[in-house]
Amino acid sequence: MKKSIILLLSILITTIAVAQKETTEAYNERMEWFREARLGIFIHWGLYSEGTTSESWAMYHKSISWSDYMEGKASVFTAENYHPEEWAALFKKVGADYVVMTSKHHDGFALWDTKYSKINAKDWSAAKRDVYTPYVDAVRKAGMKVGVYYSLCDWSHPDYSPINFPRPEKKLRKLYPYPKMQTYWTKWSRFQQFNLNQMKELFDRYQPDLIWFDGDWEHKADEWPSRVIKDSLLTWNPNIVVNSRLNSYGDYNTPEQDPPIKTPERPWELCLTMNESWGYQKDDNDYKSPKFLIETFVRSVAKGGNLLLDVGPKADGTIEQRQIDLLEEIGAWYHIHEEAVRYGQPGIPYGHFDGETTLSADGKSIYLFCMGKFNQMLTLRGIKGEVQNITMLHNKLDVPFKIQDSTPWNDIPGIIVMDVSQAEDARYVSVIKVEFKEPFSLYRGIGHGVELND
Repeated sequence: MKKSIILLLSILITTIAVAQKETTEAYNERMEWFREARLGIFIHWGLYSEGTTSESWAMYHKSISWSDYMEGKASVFTAENYHPEEWAALFKKVGADYVVMTSKHHDGFALWDTKYSKINAKDWSAAKRDVYTPYVDAVRKAGMKVGVYYSLCDWSHPDYSPINFPRPEKKLRKLYPYPKMQTYWTKWSRFQQFNLNQMKELFDRYQPDLIWFDGDWEHKADEWPSRVIKDSLLTWNPNIVVNSRLNSYGDYNTPEQDPPIKTPERPWELCLTMNESWGYQKDDNDYKSPKFLIETFVRSVAKGGNLLLDVGPKADGTIEQRQIDLLEEIGAWYHIHEEAVRYGQPGIPYGHFDGETTLSADGKSIYLFCMGKFNQMLTLRGIKGEVQNITMLHNKLDVPFKIQDSTPWNDIPGIIVMDVSQAEDARYVSVIKVEFKEPFSLYRGIGHGVELND
């Protein structure tokens, strides 16, 4: 035991540069592109893409054996119709700023031809080739940032624990080779080194812009060890952005499925499925509507976050048409309203408008997102500034307005009342642009009696 600890420490000392505490300025520089991004695409692709079980968790919940899952599904993972350039072109057309794809999920199946495990797309599946490099090349060529999803846990690794389902332990030992010098290490020490080795392999090959960890809940930070991992990543790539699932060492929050009600204090993204599944499941027909997805996108951006929208390709590499149709609907809406979304900053506090808002970078415009059908009027309250113009973003038509109940001598702005009785709704979500002659400010008072009257 003592010998294995000494060996692990010596490897960590030679592998990891001692990281200085990062300055706020350095952190902000690293996060700049992520803060400016709005839409990302999340790709779950692996053995589970055969389509009859959930990703990895089917083994965990013992609804399928390790052999039926890992070996049975491997024979179906052909990637015969995999055209990553077409994927990238679709995501670019939609308006995505970055793409994150699973390099390895909890089951341990790697999509690149890793030398640290035989359970990879080249050696283990019917694809018989590395399918990850073409993804990276296509996304980067299309001008989007490259994200790598990596599961910290590996439920097929013979040295990993805890495992709550039966596995062919002797067979697994042959599938995860290690140097002779590691024979006397503890199992967990070997697994820690294996994890670092695979991560380093991914960084050496792809130099990702973002790494998206998962599975950190299975062990404490000092067990992975998360600090060592984060310092390693920054040593390999000082510009890397890391999601929150590295215990307390991530750079941004990663809520799943439900958008925050309260604006998070640091950068964040919402990862969201199109139906109820991350990977492709042929019987999951519970797809969200384009309106729901667009509204969720809007709610994320209005609170300063990104939307990471999930796509689950089939085992042959094709994307189901329903998913393509949803992406194209979102992209069409996004293209028309790009000014308010891609270039919009987090909106004004609730209470000023009954809905989500974003702001122009110069502080002279407020974008109002209207989720429902127009009725007679909309109001914008507590805004100090001279209105120059109000228009619909999708058709550039003017919206009639008036200022009601203004008492400037008491420093209380009037209510901006917009007549939308004749306005034409945009498809799914309408956006109204309110322009001011100069940067506006907010009235945040509680109101008081009018002491003088005209």
